[in-house]
Amino acid sequence: MGKKNLFSLLVLGIMVMILPLVISNPYYLSILIFVGIYSLITIGLSLLMGYAGQISLGQAAFFGIGAYTSGILSTKFSLSPWLALIIAIFVTGGIAFLIGTPALRLKGHYLAMATLAFGQIIFIILNEEIAYTGGPSGFGQIPYFKLGNFVFNSDFRYYYFVWSIVLVVLIFSLNLIHSRVGRALRSIHGSEIAANVLGVNTAKYKIQVFVLSAIYASIAGTLYAHFVTFLSPGTFSFSFSIALLTMVVIGGMDSIWGAIMGTALLTILLEFLRIFHDYDILIYGGVLLLIMIFLPEGVFKGLFNLIYKGNFPKNRLIKKSLESRR
Repeated sequence: MGKKNLFSLLVLGIMVMILPLVISNPYYLSILIFVGIYSLITIGLSLLMGYAGQISLGQAAFFGIGAYTSGILSTKFSLSPWLALIIAIFVTGGIAFLIGTPALRLKGHYLAMATLAFGQIIFIILNEEIAYTGGPSGFGQIPYFKLGNFVFNSDFRYYYFVWSIVLVVLIFSLNLIHSRVGRALRSIHGSEIAANVLGVNTAKYKIQVFVLSAIYASIAGTLYAHFVTFLSPGTFSFSFSIALLTMVVIGGMDSIWGAIMGTALLTILLEFLRIFHDYDILIYGGVLLLIMIFLPEGVFKGLFNLIYKGNFPKNRLIKKSLESRR
């Protein structure tokens, strides 16, 4: 994994432990819970896009499948949330395998359109299957997770529960990208043809990372369902897939740490911009524009270069323009 990653994990672990003790406002604590839930999805999306080079616009669909599978099983069939979580993982992973097998034969924009279409199909199903999903109105009374008599029914308890899972997933993902599988994924991203020539089973690895990213999204969906205890299709629309994609790009696609940083930055930023009412979207767009101009490789890599190398990364077009004037 490397000393830098171990040190970063230690710092993150300490921050996770301390923050609830410092932040007493339940509203701010709930935002951090959402940051943790969304981070699970963006970690998977980072593995899929940043390391394997496969575009997906359907992560919100896998998020929704996990949430609705767990929510329906625990409310309408009275299953334990823990059992519902496991079933949701298998259901989402199975669907991802069935969808990914033909879809991952496509490349570039065609793959993006295929995953977009899948996301729209799931969104329509969630709206139309009123008997199970409640349709556009959704359904509630989803039970909380519990261990014996210990119920995760407060923001304080759920915060530690969610971030414990995030840390486990993060450690697993960091070990994955520094393993033989991680090297294979990077080779596919660099050149799929060259990877095939060198004996890498590109089809197998692409399917595996696609299913893994879907499973991460499914876990996040289950955690979301049993936290808000209410589900409606609007949460799992195409716009949320774009928001997730933006988080990964802003943080830095080729870094899992960047995915977490981008998720935290944009989730918290959107909440704090609400005070500007009608101007929040304009300010949000302006911030994203500035980040992409001055930190084109992502916030994480940009800050790393600035802190450790003393180099402020510039946009390539600006850099060429400055060099041409000399």
